[in-house]
This record gives sequence, structure tokens and C-alpha cells, in this order.
Amino acid sequence: MSDLQWISTFLDAQSAELGAANNTQLAYARDLKDFAAWISHRNLSFQQVERDTIEDYLISCDAQGLAKSTRARRLSAIKQLYRFAFDEGWRDINPAIQIKGPGQDKRLPKTLEVAEVDELLKAARDSGRNKLDRARNKCLMELLYATGMRVTELVSLPTSSARGNPSMLLVLGKGGKERMVPLSPGARDALAHWLELRDAAEEKNKRNGKPNSTYLFPSRGKLGHLTRHRFYVLIKEFAVAGGIDPAKVTPHTLRHAFATHLLANGADLRAIQTLLGHADIATTEIYTHVLDERLKELVLEHHPLSKE
Repeated sequence: MSDLQWISTFLDAQSAELGAANNTQLAYARDLKDFAAWISHRNLSFQQVERDTIEDYLISCDAQGLAKSTRARRLSAIKQLYRFAFDEGWRDINPAIQIKGPGQDKRLPKTLEVAEVDELLKAARDSGRNKLDRARNKCLMELLYATGMRVTELVSLPTSSARGNPSMLLVLGKGGKERMVPLSPGARDALAHWLELRDAAEEKNKRNGKPNSTYLFPSRGKLGHLTRHRFYVLIKEFAVAGGIDPAKVTPHTLRHAFATHLLANGADLRAIQTLLGHADIATTEIYTHVLDERLKELVLEHHPLSKE
């Protein structure tokens, strides 16, 4: 098989057996194609690669100035490809099995103060060309902060999940795993208002011969729902309107704020893990470090002995 056939077969298996998310598959494809191009210049194929070739590739990535996280991700993709190749009998040995990654610098996730989130919510409520846009924007932000959903989970919500004034939403997360997330009163009100206006707009479209959408946040684009990129642009606009540095604000920042604010108010770490859909509690524990760092800043800023 050619290298591209290796990649294609590997990705198909990841999708079928592990339920790998589309974004994960795209990342694997980019990394493996880069590796395939690199070895091709050396007249090698995946079938011929040995351990020293992979190590030389990682050194090359380092020389290009790629971040540790990028190099670690690329090695992970290569490791998984050769693990699959070994299991399938394409290779007698796994050349990547003993290679250690560069590790990753531990960085605390960026978060927002409660007051900053309030300003974002207000800006979302008042932003938009018309009543429909403003209701949608408010609903998006209320749901994001109330549930801590990933942006892909949010924009691809089916309308059926919002029917009947639910107190909880069923969310389809990474790897096809489902979880329940509770809704705050504000989020429920914003959802009910948006659903009312959305249904009226969909009914009008139906009378004009356009098909109804199954998504809560429909779009005329190829995906049929609001895209991650469009929402990313929207949240930057809300930040500017709310007087917040847009560099601080992304959809994922709201997810971090959700977790950090819950923890600061006494929520159990295991409960937060469940709400966020983390497979490993270690991923959730990073928010305890965020809280510790914030408390340290407060002491240094306000304690009288910290001042000269």
C-alpha cells in the first residue's frame, strides 16, 4: 500500500472502532501527511521507516521551532499509526514503540472573572442585526457558560434535545460519549425564547419551500448548523462590545470559567469531571491549580505584608 492508503485505512479504523471525533481525525491526517512528505524526500515509505528515522524527524521538527505540544502530538499520531500497522500485520515490529516524546510545558488554562462573564452575556444579548440574532447569541452564551460544553458540542446540538423546557441537556461528546448537563434558570429562559423565535423562522422557511433544520442553531452552510469558526468570531465581537480584551476570550475560555467558578464555589471535582466529559480526573485537576494561582494573586495583591 502507498503511504496515503496507510493513512486512509488507519483513519477509517479510528472512526469505526474508537469513534474518533472528526477534528481528531483531521489532526491525525495533517500530522501523518507531514511525516509522509518528510520521509518521501529521503526515498522512504511507512513500510521502510525505522526508529532512527522517526527520531530524525522529531529533531527536524524541533529545528523548525515547533512547540513541544506540536511535536508531542505528531509523535502520538505516528505511534498510533505503527501500533495499528503492527496489529494488522503490516509491520513485523513497531519502530515507534520505545520513542519518548518531548513532554509538554504545563500551562494553566486561561479563565475569566465572574464580572467579565457577566459583561460577555450582556454584550451577547445586545449584539446582532435583528431580534432573531440577538436571541440566538444570548442563548449560545448562556448555554456555554451554564454547561461548560465544548464549542463543537454546543453548535451541533439537535433541536430535539431542547424540546419540552428541559432542566438538563443530553450532550454528545468526544468519541460519541453521551452525558447530561444541567441548565441554569437563565439558560432555560434563553433557550425557550430562542426556540420560540427559531421555530417561527423555520415555519416561514417551510412555507417558502425550504427544508426544516434538525439543529438548534441552524445555518445555510454545508454542515447545516452554526460553525465553530463563526462562533469563534462572534465571541470575539462580544468581548469587544463588553470592553474585554478579545485576546482573553475564546469559546474554550468560557469552558474553563465554568469549571473554575464551580470549583471556587465548592463543587466536587468528580462532579465537574462528569459535567465536562473528561475521561480522566487528572485532566480536571488542572482547575485546582488555576484556583490556587488565583488565590496566591489575591494574597499578593491585597495582603498588607505583601506591600513595601
